[in-house]
Amino acid sequence: MSASRFLHRLLRRDGAFSKAIHERRQEMSDDKFNQGGDRFPLTRWSVIDAARSGDEIERVRAMDTLCAAYWKPVYKYVRLRWNRQAEDAQDLTQGFFVQVIERELLGKFDPAKSRLRTYLRVCVDSFVMNEEKAAKRLKRGGNVSHVALDFAGAEEELGGATMDPAAIPSPESLEEFFEKEWVRGLFELAVEDLRKYCEGNERERTFRLFEEYDLAGDETISYDKLAAEYGIPVTDVTNALSWARREFRRGALERLREICGSEEEFQREARSVFGWEAK
Repeated sequence: MSASRFLHRLLRRDGAFSKAIHERRQEMSDDKFNQGGDRFPLTRWSVIDAARSGDEIERVRAMDTLCAAYWKPVYKYVRLRWNRQAEDAQDLTQGFFVQVIERELLGKFDPAKSRLRTYLRVCVDSFVMNEEKAAKRLKRGGNVSHVALDFAGAEEELGGATMDPAAIPSPESLEEFFEKEWVRGLFELAVEDLRKYCEGNERERTFRLFEEYDLAGDETISYDKLAAEYGIPVTDVTNALSWARREFRRGALERLREICGSEEEFQREARSVFGWEAK
């Protein structure tokens, strides 16, 4: 089972998630999110607010945030939807994010009319069509962000560099594909946030337990096996996994909030991604 499927299962696994969501919303509404202890730091500005800021540092951060969340879905979408070879798709992906800056596309986004991911996908289609007409390409290596773009890793996830046109889904299916890749990317970023947090707070073992039980895809793993492997009581395994899942969920929601343009869009996306109803 893939890591993304495990993460979906993890997010929907128990009723405690609804309680955690309610508690998280209360924390955000009260603006009393505790930055100490076992909690992640307070959310920074949303990517939309940061992109419209007069502070250049915030604008750069907005692009880093946007690129981290969307470069891989954009790249895979261009590969499949437009049937482009890897090198061409890399140029187009980098060129697209240059255009986001140059044309201030985030400033033109209206969260009342659409989701940011839908808006960006439509912008990608428009960009590729315009590039075809202009028959010009940006040189490779023209990175517009501090985010490392692991195109080789994205190719492995696609299953190879050779695309069979007959196997490419319909445009409608690719819209769904883009959204699934966006969710996968969101979860990957949340897992990485959790890993870094655990490393910085002497919880490396907790993250390893989380990896082995929830991410590795080994259906034979059990709490008892992990307890024996690490020489700890089963209760320690239970407590560690409970904490890791809670913090993963918290981090995923933080990431989601940051790339939404409004509270309303955040609520819509949370319902769509995590399957809970806003109260």
